[in-house]
Amino acid sequence: MDAKTGLFYVFAAVLLFAAFRVITARNPVHAALYLVLAFFQAAAVWILLKAEFLAITLVLVYVGAVMVLFLFVVMMLDINLDSVRKGFWKHFPLAGTVGAIIALEMSYVLMGGFREPPKLASSAAGQLAAQVSNTKELGKLLYSEYLYPLEIAAVILLVAMVAAIAMTLRQRKDSRNTNPSEQVRVKAADRLRLVKMKPVVAAPVVPVPAAAEEKQS
Repeated sequence: MDAKTGLFYVFAAVLLFAAFRVITARNPVHAALYLVLAFFQAAAVWILLKAEFLAITLVLVYVGAVMVLFLFVVMMLDINLDSVRKGFWKHFPLAGTVGAIIALEMSYVLMGGFREPPKLASSAAGQLAAQVSNTKELGKLLYSEYLYPLEIAAVILLVAMVAAIAMTLRQRKDSRNTNPSEQVRVKAADRLRLVKMKPVVAAPVVPVPAAAEEKQS
């Protein structure tokens, strides 16, 4: 077994462990962090397969943007874990059945690919493939044949980002907030008002003699 195969098994083992912890971790923040670890391991496997563009895209897009968004949403929502766990065993049979079907379908597709013997490429084709850049070829496809789907996806992501910002800027009725523009426009005369009042003279205090105090007692 060479070093590349050994690294593949290490990355695959860590990936499986992280994926298992994503669905078993009780804290949603911990589950999101395990998902970040799973993405990094998948990117490392893609680098071993010489798919550098996909690996960098996975790290930049999913780890750098999507997972950070997940963490912010989880922290802002303040999820009640007790209420989330109540329906776990109630929906577990359906979820387990769906998961088993997905696992069987993926196993059937992957094992079918492993059963087929790889076609041996000629030396000329192998040398030509070594000279071609994956990033360059993907860029040509994205900005030529798939230009309109790429622009539609960009517009959808922009709308989602604007909607997320608009949801965070909603004013709540039970919270106090200030308007910075009104604070900047305020003048000194608006903050302080001088009121002219007549002087009030307090009544003098008359001392009571000691004899009068004794009579009262």
